[in-house]
Amino acid sequence: MIFTHGKKLLFTGDSITDCGREKPDGEGLFEELGNGYVSFVNALIQSRYPELGLRVVNKGMNGDTVRELAERWQRDVVDQNPDYLAIMIGINDVWRQFHSPFEKEQHIYIAEYKRTLEGFMEGACPHVDKLILMTPFFLEKNRNDQMRLQMDRYGEAVRELAEKYACVFVDTQRAFDDYLEHAYTSSLAWDRVHPSATGHMILARTFLSAIGWEE
Repeated sequence: MIFTHGKKLLFTGDSITDCGREKPDGEGLFEELGNGYVSFVNALIQSRYPELGLRVVNKGMNGDTVRELAERWQRDVVDQNPDYLAIMIGINDVWRQFHSPFEKEQHIYIAEYKRTLEGFMEGACPHVDKLILMTPFFLEKNRNDQMRLQMDRYGEAVRELAEKYACVFVDTQRAFDDYLEHAYTSSLAWDRVHPSATGHMILARTFLSAIGWEE
């Protein structure tokens, strides 16, 4: 377990992280952390390691790409002074290329994605105890599907940056692929993007495994 006593863990990202969290600050009891993997991570850590007194904050925002995240980075991340920072962003960056193919101004291609994400990391790494990078994902078994291929490229960019900056790397796509060896995609997400409670538990368990969870 990488976390130590009295520290602050902040999650940021898009709708998968947001999950109906309280605005402007997703922190506290009950529904403030939303109803997704962030709340599951918090509940599991608090129940297993109550002595840590870990403070968990959710700053995910529906619809965000790296471009929108950059606009609120100072307010929602830097000014929060987290000790640990978890970032999962990129699904909308890819999705808009396929959902809105003719609206080119909305498209975040991989060069911009990687450059922006690396800028976040360069700014954050000197000020946090540990940075945790989570890949974007697409719940599609066919790895030759064009959106799945593109999502895998963005996930590979995350892996490369995690290695470069010695971050904790959370391969969410692989975790979902393992599950989908035994189930159909619609059992996790009707749109192949927004997971059910089971999907969010997969995200939570994958995150916890990466940061050294012990039963």
